[in-house]
Amino acid sequence: MGLTPKDYQQMSQEASPPSRTVKNGTMAFLIGGSICTLGQIVLELLKSMGMEQDQASALVSLSLVLLSVLLTSFGLYDRVARIAGAGTLVPITGFANAMSSAAIEFRSEGLVLGLGAKMFSIAGPVLVYGISAGVLYGLIYYFIR
Repeated sequence: MGLTPKDYQQMSQEASPPSRTVKNGTMAFLIGGSICTLGQIVLELLKSMGMEQDQASALVSLSLVLLSVLLTSFGLYDRVARIAGAGTLVPITGFANAMSSAAIEFRSEGLVLGLGAKMFSIAGPVLVYGISAGVLYGLIYYFIR
């Protein structure tokens, strides 16, 4: 069967589901914005109770990580992610979900080879690139200065 590129493109478009860009973008905006709004509300509450900005910010980050890990462990984070799409990739919650889901998936392998090793299989590249970028930035700054 000799298909021309034009025929293949037409068959591909007919077989593909319609794009839901507007719906997906709206849901990502609403749910991602809700996560950020929740963090801001908690931050403002902590500051109104007399906590300093740095301490309150750290506690908000920890709270969002804990909430993400709890939702992941109960299987709820994936349900929300199916609806929200990229909205759940708010960096701190998305990273916590990625680390905890890998750890939870391999917990039967044991604490070291399962939980610990798989949790850091996600964090490893982030740490390597983060540290490498920091060293490169430091060297550039040193030589420019």
